[in-house]
Amino acid sequence: MFVCAGNGESFDFATPIGVGMIEASINLTRIMLMSPPEFIIFVGTAGSYGKKEIFDIVFSRSACNIEQSFMEENSYTPIDNFISVAPNPQKDIIINSSNYITTSKEASKKYLDYGTELENMEFFGVMSVAREFNVKVAGVFCVTNYCFDNAHEEFMKNRAEAMARLDFYVKKNLKDELSL
Repeated sequence: MFVCAGNGESFDFATPIGVGMIEASINLTRIMLMSPPEFIIFVGTAGSYGKKEIFDIVFSRSACNIEQSFMEENSYTPIDNFISVAPNPQKDIIINSSNYITTSKEASKKYLDYGTELENMEFFGVMSVAREFNVKVAGVFCVTNYCFDNAHEEFMKNRAEAMARLDFYVKKNLKDELSL
């Protein structure tokens, strides 16, 4: 099963599950309770902390939830905030999820120091639900922006092109999973 956020990021082959970790988790859980799929592939856009370039396509099976306050040593968490189903997690690209978009080059550098390269609001929620239901999971992302001062403007400028590239990439490379 292919899923996406929706709300401007929809694909004809994917089911929209909502924006952010909460909406995505709630709606994906509903789907899982009604008829769990064999696999989940999340398709969406991502911001780069500086290592990946605009329009890079990235496949990942690792996600985390690291908030900026944690990096600034203003908070802690009692929850497990890293999930990976990659055969070799050390070589996988880690996608960080938060309900807030990073807009600071300095913060982006800190995220890179923690081993994360991209930011997507939904993926940690998707990974969490898949783990709970013991379903295979992965994500395919296209970089729309850098997580710097102009993050939102870059995202808006590049989103349509990123969506077209994702659509082409998934249909070309994952056609067996799509049953095309």
